[in-house]
Amino acid sequence: MSEKIRRPGGDECGNRDGGFSRRDALALLVSIGVIGAGEAEDAAAQDPAKVNPRSYRVVLENDKVRVLEYRSLPGLSVCGVGIHTHPAHLTVAMTEGKVKITTEDGKVLSAENKSGEVFWAPAETHSVENISGRPMRAYMVEVKDKDWKASTG
Repeated sequence: MSEKIRRPGGDECGNRDGGFSRRDALALLVSIGVIGAGEAEDAAAQDPAKVNPRSYRVVLENDKVRVLEYRSLPGLSVCGVGIHTHPAHLTVAMTEGKVKITTEDGKVLSAENKSGEVFWAPAETHSVENISGRPMRAYMVEVKDKDWKASTG
């Protein structure tokens, strides 16, 4: 029987058994030449509600908005896995928490929010890590304007 490759603390999708994440599998397939890097990027950029249903849930979608609920465990990503993108969006924090944000240009920031806080963000690319030591939950309201592209996860 083959031994499972494990990562301390689980993976970005909340899998606490430490098994391979979807991104790990894509990176492995690229490294051994089974798929090209472009194919891996396309796969990684898929709708997170479809590829990461343990963390994301679409709670409402129409021609004007898409509302995503996102759940995060301590030490894991808060609104997408690794570097990811969002269209312009409104976020409603359902729990208090503290996060470490890494912007597209590598700048590292920290932010805290209280339960019920609401904030606006233009379209962006970043990574966000839950450093609060407790689970976090938020709603993200993506505005479907002429430039809308779904968040990547």
